[in-house]
Amino acid sequence: MDPHVVLTSHTAHKSGRFVEVKWGAEDPAERGPVIGTISDKADRNAIGSHGGSYSIYRALSIAQGVFPTDHRPDLTDTEPTTDIEPQPSWGREGAIVSIDPWGANVKRYFGDHLAAGYNVQPTIAVTQAHLQLPEISEAIEAGRLEVDDVHVRAHGDVAVTKVALDPVWHLPSMAARFDIEEPDLRRVLYMETGGMYPELVTRPDLEILLPPIGSTTAYVFGKPEDLANPEVELTLRVHDECNGSDVFGSDICTCRPYLTWAIEDAARTAQRGGVGLVVYYRKEGRALGEVTKFMVYNARKRQDGGDMASTYFERTECVAGVQDARFQELMPDVLHFFGITKIHNLHSMSNMKYDAIVGSGIEVQNRLSLPAELVPADAQVEIEAKKAAGYFTDEDVSDDLDAVVGRALDE
Repeated sequence: MDPHVVLTSHTAHKSGRFVEVKWGAEDPAERGPVIGTISDKADRNAIGSHGGSYSIYRALSIAQGVFPTDHRPDLTDTEPTTDIEPQPSWGREGAIVSIDPWGANVKRYFGDHLAAGYNVQPTIAVTQAHLQLPEISEAIEAGRLEVDDVHVRAHGDVAVTKVALDPVWHLPSMAARFDIEEPDLRRVLYMETGGMYPELVTRPDLEILLPPIGSTTAYVFGKPEDLANPEVELTLRVHDECNGSDVFGSDICTCRPYLTWAIEDAARTAQRGGVGLVVYYRKEGRALGEVTKFMVYNARKRQDGGDMASTYFERTECVAGVQDARFQELMPDVLHFFGITKIHNLHSMSNMKYDAIVGSGIEVQNRLSLPAELVPADAQVEIEAKKAAGYFTDEDVSDDLDAVVGRALDE
């Protein structure tokens, strides 16, 4: 069978209520809502199901008889606490391909469809919160972070706007982003998920996939509307998940120190009139997962000579077949959702992240490394391996955190 042939046996099954989606349209009424709910199957214009990986848990609840199959969410009072206003990037071809920018406030943009009985569900939610981290309290005690009772409170709370974004993939735009043929993308997605979504190869008229993967969370320090203003200083960290370090404090890597240092600097930026942003992506273990990651840990520490920078990436490749399964081409979509065009301070050693951001049309003014004083003892191997592999480093970074903060304030 020709791999470019797409079966179309289901295209005649559209209902009269089927809503076409014109991805990238500047007007939400013209764009149309994404309808991926299964309560009214004939209305669906997307492949997959809302909730990504959690859809399997929902299925178990339904099988147990504790979750109604026809449930429709009551969206009363669920609107964003802060509206992320439409940005030029929302209507720019190819700028956003993996999330639905109109999905944050479906009552506002698709109220007519809701009134007509369409089960349109949000894919983005915005709320307010306070973060409380021991590292922030330590920064206050050390005098690196001031208490202002606006951004930072006396007991260490940091005020943030939190944004959760579920993945919504527009397959034609995804294929164009990766420079591959759409039928090839559909076929590989179908095959590598064990045939989970037959519509990928039988419904070419359905261009949107709600993939069974985790969501992304963004934390905004300061005014969210300032993210789109290139004249306002922006400090950014784009962070890939590392549960063992981020949550449980493992000292074998620099993930939590990099995350908390970025949060501290983002709060400090907000205090001096700028805005900070930390975006958290679910890509555990370089997108290889924790099981693989832990096996790599064992292999690194059991090898002759112990854990060494010279074999740091090699041991991962021996176990997983690749040194790093992440790709960063989709990462800037969240930045374009906020309308970001300029980043004044980027916390990242990764050239892949930097190249993806700059390649998407966003200017980066400064890149910042993790201060050497914050690198855990067991993570020195990681840092040396990354330096040897060509990761970005700021050779001027001082071991003195106070000096690092002072230099940032001077700039």
